[in-house]
Amino acid sequence: MAHLPASKARQGFADTINRAAYGKERVVVRRRGKEIAAVVPIDDLRLLEELEDRIDLADARAALAEIKKKGATPFDKILKDIGL
Repeated sequence: MAHLPASKARQGFADTINRAAYGKERVVVRRRGKEIAAVVPIDDLRLLEELEDRIDLADARAALAEIKKKGATPFDKILKDIGL
């Protein structure tokens, strides 16, 4: 994985994008030595989003299973409990 200062990434933005798009390279952009962003191939982004969706689905299924097991709290009670 390549690391570039933000100034160099800005100067060679087209090159940075091409490294990710065609070279399948991940480029980490740094500012003052701190990692602030990354330019990644679109396939990497799609994989990350798919993983996030799977985690969300697992969490939703777990929440539904808990509701079936313990029952649900009425929305009005939740609002009252938090003072709304």
